[in-house]
Amino acid sequence: MARVPRRALDGILLLDKPLGLSSNTALQQARRLFQAEKAGHTGSLDPLATGMLPVCFGEATKLCGLLLDSDKSYVARMRLGSCTTTGDAEGQVTTTSDPSALTLEDFERVKLRFMGPIRQIPPMYSALKHEGRRLYELAREGEDVERAPREITIHSLEFGPIVDGELDVTVSCSKGTYIRTLVEDLAASLGQCAHLSGLRRTRVDPFGPLRIWNFEEMEALATAGLSELDAALLPMAAAVKNWSRVSLPPDTLRRFSRGQAVDCVDAADLSGETSLAVMDEAGLLKGVGKVGADGRLHPKRWLGGSSMA
Repeated sequence: MARVPRRALDGILLLDKPLGLSSNTALQQARRLFQAEKAGHTGSLDPLATGMLPVCFGEATKLCGLLLDSDKSYVARMRLGSCTTTGDAEGQVTTTSDPSALTLEDFERVKLRFMGPIRQIPPMYSALKHEGRRLYELAREGEDVERAPREITIHSLEFGPIVDGELDVTVSCSKGTYIRTLVEDLAASLGQCAHLSGLRRTRVDPFGPLRIWNFEEMEALATAGLSELDAALLPMAAAVKNWSRVSLPPDTLRRFSRGQAVDCVDAADLSGETSLAVMDEAGLLKGVGKVGADGRLHPKRWLGGSSMA
């Protein structure tokens, strides 16, 4: 069977990751569908989670690391009355409680304890490392090691109605937040058990409430041709829409592409910015820069392919 040729493709796909797929498997399926040479994602979702998974193609993959710190939003479903070994529906039940008397007012009463900057102990079933090994590997061997609390931020927390022993929680939070741990801690604050029975990621900053695409929709587009499929992609500039920007003329941009510091008319006003979006005169994102102590714009990352001739 002939190998499908890969193509150079730059852009960002907001993929609706389906239930049951790992983030890497979903990434590779999207890469094959778009026939892209290079692809990466900006933060994984567990197989049991669905929702927004930004997939970066080509030069956009150089932005993946910069987007890992983004705030995110989720809708989490709590199953009240039982804790599990993994904190979600995959684990074995370890303890139970009777949640029949719980009301939404109970959750509203403890809500403020979980708002703003809080400290959270990561779960054993996580990819964090202890003495060179993943915590989930140790957990599968029956080990439970001490984990240092980590500071996270919960920006907003809203509760839906309790229906058949389950409660939907809408969360906006900082990077590094473990939703399964939040669910357990919320229940524990009320003397109850709970685990995560479903999770959907609805937002990854800075993409906000934009259209996300599932595989069925994209496969339908692909039957009409790659140009139709490519219309689902966002430009690279969408990833830095909240950054300060500088626009460089061709000669200056050429020197920037070669790794040289360049003069910039806005440099004095942007000296405090850690990362600046460097655009060409057509408004296309070409790089990431920072104003140095010398008052010049220094390259941090070139996003325009090979350096300009």
